[in-house]
Amino acid sequence: MSKIVQGHDWGVLMPLFLEDDQMCYACGRHNPQGLKINFEHPKKGTLKAAVVFSKHHQGFKNIVHGGMMALVLDEIMVNLAWREGIPAMTGELFVRLKKAAKIGQKVHLEGHLEDGGEGKRVFYAAATAKNDSGELLASAKATCIRIKDQDIKLEAPSKSS
Repeated sequence: MSKIVQGHDWGVLMPLFLEDDQMCYACGRHNPQGLKINFEHPKKGTLKAAVVFSKHHQGFKNIVHGGMMALVLDEIMVNLAWREGIPAMTGELFVRLKKAAKIGQKVHLEGHLEDGGEGKRVFYAAATAKNDSGELLASAKATCIRIKDQDIKLEAPSKSS
């Protein structure tokens, strides 16, 4: 039996136990190849960060791969939800690539929760990526799914893991 939420079939919800081992490609501190994005949470409902992509993040020569832009936009939206006490995952992600991001160029990210998310199983978020001149490089919208508290393990993994 599937659960339909706002016209979307999210399928049978299976137990999913999440553990943060700090190896996330976007923000994990222990991932040697990761971006290790640092976030700033200036006010409720907003998260900011900046990232500079390297040659190994490119698609075409000296242009950031669109999938990398999608990754960081997704990260800033869901990371914001977690910082605001709303454990969540992305259920659906829509990314609009507007202008090519260049390798070595600083990309400024900003994420927002569109409807707060408090107490809702499904909520919405939005994010933008801009260059130093403020030009829009990409934007994203996400449908986020709240995770049940009993399915989360936030303590660090043991040394024997």
